[in-house]
Amino acid sequence: MAQKVQKASLGKTILLSAFLLVYLVPFLLVVINSFKPTREFLENPLILPRTLDLNNFAIAFEKMNFLNGLTNTFVITAASVLLVALFSAMAAYLMVRARWKITQLLFYCMVSAMIIPFQALMVPLVKIYGSLGVLNNHATLIYMYLGFGAPMAVFIYHGFIKSVPLEIEEAAMIDGCTQRRTFFTIVFPLVKPITFTVIILDVLWIWNDFLLPSLVLIKPAQRTLPLSTFYFFGTYTVDYGLLMAGLLMTILPVIVIYLFLQKYIIQGVMQGSIK
Repeated sequence: MAQKVQKASLGKTILLSAFLLVYLVPFLLVVINSFKPTREFLENPLILPRTLDLNNFAIAFEKMNFLNGLTNTFVITAASVLLVALFSAMAAYLMVRARWKITQLLFYCMVSAMIIPFQALMVPLVKIYGSLGVLNNHATLIYMYLGFGAPMAVFIYHGFIKSVPLEIEEAAMIDGCTQRRTFFTIVFPLVKPITFTVIILDVLWIWNDFLLPSLVLIKPAQRTLPLSTFYFFGTYTVDYGLLMAGLLMTILPVIVIYLFLQKYIIQGVMQGSIK
């Protein structure tokens, strides 16, 4: 019996390792080919580079205007994620604690909004905001991210705030806390694992997003990192070596963020499986 269990465990380990390898292949190909010139990439993108040449990174750093793109991406991502997490938590708290019909209706409307694909909205959205003259503005892009990110975040917060005992809030109010102070000092810290989960999901989405910034941001000085990598696509040719180096520099910051926050994500997922 023990041997069967051991063999089954070994089989699962091998299967999961194979899935992990398949999952990592695209990232490994980007890393490998970021050290190759375009000619060597076209010869065979699957083999290791002949030399570890960092020239691609230096050229891509300059042509992408990397620091400017990094600053734009960081500001947009940080502001959007902060607003989504804060406003969504406050909205979910109101929808859970306020026994109003309007709050229930708003919650169902926000949940229903999650099934609407962005592609169905992007043309009228850009047309309306373009007629108002507010395109090509970071604030407009942040506002759009708040609108598109809030429904999912409210849905996640809603389920967890319902599990917070009401007696804790009542005790705080008896001690003289206002409802606003009760939320920020008691409820919001209790849902910290969920907040980190929302943060990392939205960071991965907003940091790597290409479509929405490409519709809103027009001037080169306002481009984010994903838009900057599009610089290497010419009309008839693509500089694959510089493109791979640019992609690697674009995704490394968000990987570092994920590594720092992964324990909170796992904690949030575990709590979600229990509740």
